[in-house]
Amino acid sequence: MSWQSTSTWKASADPDFMTKMHRILDLYDHPPDNGRVICVDEFGPLNLMPRKGKAWRPAGSPRRLRATYNRRHGVMHMLAALDLTTGKIHYRIRRRKRHVEFLDLVKALRARWPEQKLYIVADNFSPHRHPDVLDWAAANDVELVFLPTYSSWLNWIEAEFTALRYFALNGTDHRSHTEQNAAIAAYIRWRNARARPKTGLATDSPIRTWTHYPAKIA
Repeated sequence: MSWQSTSTWKASADPDFMTKMHRILDLYDHPPDNGRVICVDEFGPLNLMPRKGKAWRPAGSPRRLRATYNRRHGVMHMLAALDLTTGKIHYRIRRRKRHVEFLDLVKALRARWPEQKLYIVADNFSPHRHPDVLDWAAANDVELVFLPTYSSWLNWIEAEFTALRYFALNGTDHRSHTEQNAAIAAYIRWRNARARPKTGLATDSPIRTWTHYPAKIA
């Protein structure tokens, strides 16, 4: 007997899970010569609140953060895109995350790489599937590649959000969105200056050898 932590797994009910998963993994492993693979998602909501974290401090003198806060300044949302070719993140921060804001991001990506077809990996959030988005994408050489349900781990940008939260937000207590947005921007600049192409997602995972979706995940 040994002491072990408990983990959870949300099984996908998507009947096309295997097809969609292998389609996305193939795009990651073999990006089309005529195109660019980009992972897109929203991060947030970005509250103004004290966030626990770690920091260098004199021994016995930890930094103290306030325990209470208000929401008078509302929340914001980060819409971000991870370009697998360069490994860089392109983003904007907005008050809303409707289909309008999502389509604006997709249009900006289209303008950045006008000569290439774009393959945009995204989840099934309703703004991503809005008719205006689907129609514009179809008319502008943009293919929206949707994840299977409950499979956010397949979206490569999710790992980048973990790092963003750790390096830019943990241990902070910003009093304005301008201040918090500046901290996020500083991290993204630092990260993009050191970015490398993204290759080899979960290459050692047994999920790559599945021929069908198992009824139970061990």
